[in-house]
Amino acid sequence: MESDKQNLQRTMTSRHITMMALGGAIGAGLFKGSSAAIDMAGPSVLLAYLIGGIILLFVMQGLAEMAVRNSNARTFRDLVQSILGKYPAYFLDWIYWKMWVLNITAESIVAAIFIQYWLPDYPIWILALSVSVLVTVINLLSVKAFAETEYWLALIKITVIIVFIIAGFILLLVTFGDHTAVGFSNLTSHGGFFPNGPTGLITAMLVVIYSYGGTEIIGVTLAETKNPEKVVPKAVRSTLVRIISFYLVPFLIIVSLIPWNEVNGVPESPFVMVFKMIGIPGADHIMNAVVLLAIISSMNSGLYGSSRVLYTQAMDGRIPKVFSKLSKKKVPVYSILLCTSVLYIGVLISLFAGSKTFDFLMGSLGYTVLCIWLIIAIAHVKSRKKQPEQTSAYAVKWFPYTTWFAIIALSAILIGIIFTTSIIVTSITLAIYIFITITYVFKGRLHQNEA
Repeated sequence: MESDKQNLQRTMTSRHITMMALGGAIGAGLFKGSSAAIDMAGPSVLLAYLIGGIILLFVMQGLAEMAVRNSNARTFRDLVQSILGKYPAYFLDWIYWKMWVLNITAESIVAAIFIQYWLPDYPIWILALSVSVLVTVINLLSVKAFAETEYWLALIKITVIIVFIIAGFILLLVTFGDHTAVGFSNLTSHGGFFPNGPTGLITAMLVVIYSYGGTEIIGVTLAETKNPEKVVPKAVRSTLVRIISFYLVPFLIIVSLIPWNEVNGVPESPFVMVFKMIGIPGADHIMNAVVLLAIISSMNSGLYGSSRVLYTQAMDGRIPKVFSKLSKKKVPVYSILLCTSVLYIGVLISLFAGSKTFDFLMGSLGYTVLCIWLIIAIAHVKSRKKQPEQTSAYAVKWFPYTTWFAIIALSAILIGIIFTTSIIVTSITLAIYIFITITYVFKGRLHQNEA
């Protein structure tokens, strides 16, 4: 069994997994979900993303510490099972898988929406199908080829966000030609900083958590990363600074340049709107192309993460062994194909629901990211009881206060979201969680009967 586990090649470096985490987190949640978050919270969306970023920092620090303590771990389940037991590990594995397959489905729809900017006569489902096929092909290449593709896609969108930030501040602060410096009056002049009150802020937290979700994919790269005990903490530190910067600063520019109550009234991304304001010929088309690449990059990371969860499940005999079969390029081909098949189900759904498919999926995904972060944080607290701090080469500062802050904050957000989210989204998500639990109980009884 041990030799089989080594079939996955350790070819990913720190720069690969850093960019992969960015690729997973800087996608539809930023470029499309930003409109929904601003519509819910107004300018106070800045506070929502700051709170979410702090929580993410504390959760990821705990994940990095556990990865260093358990250098033989391949995915989250290996980190969590020895600490919390079989059921939490099983539940985490499957909700993580569910999160990514739903996320790549949602993002295929968003990608199609951006392609429609150029091809308005083509239906959403045809465009989503084209993107889905492209992402499938990329993932069937070697891990190194996939990682390099993801690296450059992520680098492109990060470069453009930096250009966006520079251009945005010029529009805000500099008067030139026919343009008058906008300043920051839009932050308070349309109903105040909290136009929808505390409820708007709480409701937006679901989009915020969804947007940041994907960063924890670092925990799935363990089996294919060189020296994970050194690389993971480094990647966590660099990733978090960039993610918080690439969310908070662009949002500050968007809600300062555009009145918050006008952002959600147009079909295009707020990023495209701002580039139009710059007045560069074709800037809106350039930005639309970059946003499209960013979303494909996020889908790329998602298909990788979900397929690796299936692979390790198959390796441990929890699902049919065929899903552990590797291609000549050393990728789990059947796991990838099963995960990508969900993409095509999403395409069928979009045939009837169209662009609203994204909104339906985003609520359930927010719940799932919350649960994943909670389980990681709880596991981190318990891991310290099993292994004292001095036995680890990497230890979180200010423990346990940081992790307990994350647990309490996530629990409070979860309660708030339950009361402010559509009952349909909540019910569907709960039904999925109950189904996962039932399968765990059924499998346990099946093993007992066989024994």
